[in-house]
Amino acid sequence: MAITNDREFKAALAALGVAQQRQVAARFVQRVFPLSNDVRVKAALEAAGRADISEAELTVVAQAANSARVESFTQCGRETDWAAQAGHFVAKAAVACVRAAEAGDNPAWEAAMQARMARTCETVASGEGTENREAEEQYRILEDFQK
Repeated sequence: MAITNDREFKAALAALGVAQQRQVAARFVQRVFPLSNDVRVKAALEAAGRADISEAELTVVAQAANSARVESFTQCGRETDWAAQAGHFVAKAAVACVRAAEAGDNPAWEAAMQARMARTCETVASGEGTENREAEEQYRILEDFQK
């Protein structure tokens, strides 16, 4: 079934187990990772992509990714640096991939939204405006993951 809108996308993500959500979320964030290039974010994405990740490993990479998120927020500055802001959203997306999930959480949806924000910041920084195709790419990634 082709996903054509965010309602279908969110429902398909919610139907996945937490481990599967982490794996597909990591794929969403890998698309925007070049906007960050923080090794802690990279480690979080690699960990989230593993089906056999332990809770202890998740805790360690979640703490590191959260540190990257906090540091990236301070780098954005008072006058918005859109490129730095993009990196911040990439770090937030990585945190969503590896943080402890609670009942009702949808970490893949959170990661997808943060990845879209990162891409929007990138297009604003480059002068392209706010239009981008990140949502459609995420739909395609999820469809491929479900096969």
